[in-house]
Amino acid sequence: MQQLRSTSEQQTEAIAEQMAKTLKGTEVIALFGGLGAGKTAFARGLARGLGIQDGVSSPTFALVNAYQGRCWLYHFDMYRITSYDDLYSTGFFDYQDTGVMLIEWSENIEPFLPEPRINITISRVSDTERDITIEEVGTA
Repeated sequence: MQQLRSTSEQQTEAIAEQMAKTLKGTEVIALFGGLGAGKTAFARGLARGLGIQDGVSSPTFALVNAYQGRCWLYHFDMYRITSYDDLYSTGFFDYQDTGVMLIEWSENIEPFLPEPRINITISRVSDTERDITIEEVGTA
């Protein structure tokens, strides 16, 4: 487990950008954190680290946005997903092993998250500070 402290939105993006450089291209990354925690800032940095030039925004209404960089990035928003049937109807499971799956509001689908995965919890400390915990789940 790795614990980091970010003191700005730009630093949160930089942390994610550095992490992206270590990815193979088929990871599942589950983001946990409340409204305004910095999940979308993390997503922007991760995308930049994967060589994605498009503007990244939260896919709240689309449920998933796809971006092409050195690998595919599938950015999910599970805020409105409340059951396995809801999740299944999104086609979520069809994306596994086809690119990096980055999932906001993972707490809403936690029992159904695939393993192995990387859990990232972003906790608001103050208006500018965030604690970021990175933990691998389901790896030997």
